[in-house]
Amino acid sequence: MARTTGSDGEKTEAAVREAAVSLIARLGYEAMSMRQLASEVGVQAAALYRYFPTKEDLLFMLMREHMEGLTAAWTAARPATADPAARLAAYVRNHIAFHIERRHATHVSNMELRSLSHERLTQILRLRTAYEKELRAILRDGVETGAFDIDDTGLTAMALIQMMTGVIVWFRPGERLSIAEVTASYLSMTMRLVGARIDTGTYNAARPFGRAKDAVAL
Repeated sequence: MARTTGSDGEKTEAAVREAAVSLIARLGYEAMSMRQLASEVGVQAAALYRYFPTKEDLLFMLMREHMEGLTAAWTAARPATADPAARLAAYVRNHIAFHIERRHATHVSNMELRSLSHERLTQILRLRTAYEKELRAILRDGVETGAFDIDDTGLTAMALIQMMTGVIVWFRPGERLSIAEVTASYLSMTMRLVGARIDTGTYNAARPFGRAKDAVAL
């Protein structure tokens, strides 16, 4: 894909991505036009095609960037310990913080899969599957070591992903609960769901994410 080189081109491309995420989250992919996007960024519509030859190219890049960012965040946040409970706690903290920071990008990634061609949809789903395999592996390890009591690890993993990602639907900064408090509550619910008997304070659940020992800077 052709890209404009230089700092100005990079800044414009970043502005296009940021504006596109906001517009698609608000209007929907089908309703958003490249002309609207160009107006939002302050460039001519024709200029957009130097960065993204088609509208779907833009959507695919946004979704791929989101999933690659999530995977990289987990790679950085993954603790070295073999303890399944500690690994699960890190996974929960990282997942919630990442998605709260990227509310609009998460909405686009979840709602606009239908707008991708089959080949590109397959690529995004592979990235998702690889990320979710990490959670299933943690749950299986927990069952095997007796740390967790789970009947169906696959179903439990899906339930946890939906629960954690769903935070973006209702959470608003500055309201009743802080990110740290929400994370602590969700971690407590997660551990009950997997049948773990732990002191959630052991894993610094209530500590602000940005200061957590094994957290990635977002």
